[in-house]
Amino acid sequence: MTAAWEIVFWTSLFLVAHTYLLYPAILFVAYGMAQLRRDCRYLARGADRRCHEFHDDELPAVSLIIPAHNEEGALPAKLVNLIELDYPADRLEVVFVSDGSSDRTNEILKQAERPGLRLIELQWRGGKSSALNQGVTAASHEIIVFSDASTLFAPDAVRKLVRHFGDPHVGVACGTLGFEGNPEFQRTEGVYWRYEKALRVMESRLGATLTASGAIYALRRAAWRPLTPDVMIDDFVVPFAARGLGYGVVFDPEARATDVAEESVAHEFARRVRLAVGSFRALGQLARVRLDAFTSLAFFSHKLLRWVLPFVMLALLASSAALWAQPFYRATLLMQLLFYGWAAAGYLFRDRMAPLRYGLIGYFLLAINLAFLVGFVRFLSGRPEVKWKRAA
Repeated sequence: MTAAWEIVFWTSLFLVAHTYLLYPAILFVAYGMAQLRRDCRYLARGADRRCHEFHDDELPAVSLIIPAHNEEGALPAKLVNLIELDYPADRLEVVFVSDGSSDRTNEILKQAERPGLRLIELQWRGGKSSALNQGVTAASHEIIVFSDASTLFAPDAVRKLVRHFGDPHVGVACGTLGFEGNPEFQRTEGVYWRYEKALRVMESRLGATLTASGAIYALRRAAWRPLTPDVMIDDFVVPFAARGLGYGVVFDPEARATDVAEESVAHEFARRVRLAVGSFRALGQLARVRLDAFTSLAFFSHKLLRWVLPFVMLALLASSAALWAQPFYRATLLMQLLFYGWAAAGYLFRDRMAPLRYGLIGYFLLAINLAFLVGFVRFLSGRPEVKWKRAA
């Protein structure tokens, strides 16, 4: 029995280490080698390493689709933000899709004085996937940008996204989302997103971008496939569908947007549970897409392993406890318990003692994993929530 527990321990330890240490290290090395090849090619042939930038008279016509449900509080800032975009107004169509809104969302949008703004009113709340389908169907142009009502684009964000479509092989271009507001959120998810951003930059350079941020991404209409009603994470399913059609997916850290941070880590936990349910539901669709070897490694390491990591961490804890009699395993068990204690202290003392409140980072990592565990249970229950909630 001891041998079996040792196999469980070492397998679990390897998977945890691979997720947070080995895979980023592999990415870093592969990224460095790719950059070296690109530099050598540039020196040898003078090949342009920069992304193509459209001149003003070359900018393609774009449809910006914004789904909304009861967003009266966010719309004034969003409408001002649309006016401030550095993109020719005659080439930027804005399509709001009001998904069964019961507040003043429709009234505000009807009174908006922006050229090219259209409103689609859905009488019944069908969920975000339904709203996006309606928006794409109504859109007039071949390049489509997606955003949320609470998300504010940097003035040049649309330009940064569409420049990638000068390459006919690119089907989806993804931007980066930052957060402002809640200090507690900044200490936790802010760190997480900086880590995620570094991984996505390297994956994009290696042609292995997997997901977008639903608040800021663009696609070529030919790369779009209508979303099924049960899709909860369009920013994952859409890039995968584009890959299945033979298109590339890129991540541009210079295409920036900001959103309001969640009210607390607890609110973020609830959102993560919904995302977890959506991730498990999407597996059936994703399994049909063929990926190259490196992108398959990225999907396994960056996504699939994270989804099952809660079970792996439980297995690591259980195997360490079962092997308590041996000093090494006893030490690893104590280290795990110290980590969990540090994370708990970070949450409990988040507004007090500085050394302890940094445990919020550990708490956030644990909360993500717990959210996937809860999400998996809800997924098995067969009663997932497919409607997205109004931004805080």
